[in-house]
Amino acid sequence: MDKIIGIGNALVDALATIGSDDLLHEIGLPKGGMQPVGAETLERINRIFAHTTRKFTTGGAVCNSVMAMAHLGMRPGVVGMVGRDSFGDFFRQSFREAGVDVRLKDGDLPTGVASTFITPDGQRTFGTYLGAAGAMTPDDLSEETFRGYDILFVEGYLVQNHAFVQRAMELGHAAGMKICLDMASYNIVEADRDFLRLLVDRYVDILFANEDEARAFTCLPEQEAIDDLARRCEVAVVKVGPRGAYIRRGEEQVHVPAKEVPEVVDTNAAGDYFAAGFLYGYVRRLPLLTCGRIGSELSGGIIRVVGTKLSEEEWNEIKLNIEAILSE
Repeated sequence: MDKIIGIGNALVDALATIGSDDLLHEIGLPKGGMQPVGAETLERINRIFAHTTRKFTTGGAVCNSVMAMAHLGMRPGVVGMVGRDSFGDFFRQSFREAGVDVRLKDGDLPTGVASTFITPDGQRTFGTYLGAAGAMTPDDLSEETFRGYDILFVEGYLVQNHAFVQRAMELGHAAGMKICLDMASYNIVEADRDFLRLLVDRYVDILFANEDEARAFTCLPEQEAIDDLARRCEVAVVKVGPRGAYIRRGEEQVHVPAKEVPEVVDTNAAGDYFAAGFLYGYVRRLPLLTCGRIGSELSGGIIRVVGTKLSEEEWNEIKLNIEAILSE
């Protein structure tokens, strides 16, 4: 069975539920996207929420996927950078306790924080201070970084660091690894479309995107966008929210319905969990439809809670549901 290692922004999520979109406009955050913020904006956000209750969990797109894989018993690895502070200790310990092979470096900047705002419709918007997470350079990577793994899972947020993300993919490709990329956010795609296309065409084997990201990347309507992505890589997965996901490999295309849930509480990490479930099936050489159904099972679980963490009872329910899918 192939082993997966993820590389991405090692962040701590600070989650707050807000009553309307007004605060997003005030801070200058595009709803549903990820906006990088500086230390000054982070301080402003912290002042706004100084007297309210926020929930803190580990975050970062690929890191969320890796954590979910660990809960499914996959024993993945994670590469990133944290600060020498309490948030860094929290992040590192959380992954070790989950059984992840932690390959984190210590940086001189504070640990990155993703201020996450959840609006009443369950949509999540990020104001992300990268801190140490954004300070990695190509010199922090070597052939040893990914040794022992077969699939390298890269998050699209890293494309803002061109030299670093390209070096990571070059190393993985040279080592014979399959390269998996999640496009991350539509505004990131729009800002760096040409560079993303270079990465996808040159290195990527498995590509995850939501409908907005696929449209931003291809400048095409939905089905044509799926066709375009599938021509560029081995497997293309386009998530379409409550309509589920389309998965394409060569001439084979399947549609996976979204899992029905009583209430959508928070869409944070829905795509990350879908990717984890899909890859759980992929490394077992399961049919695309089965891989997608497992992904849908995981994403359907995480959107029922606030944040990126499920309880032991919730994980047990998901595992039972996966067993049922596999036994059909």
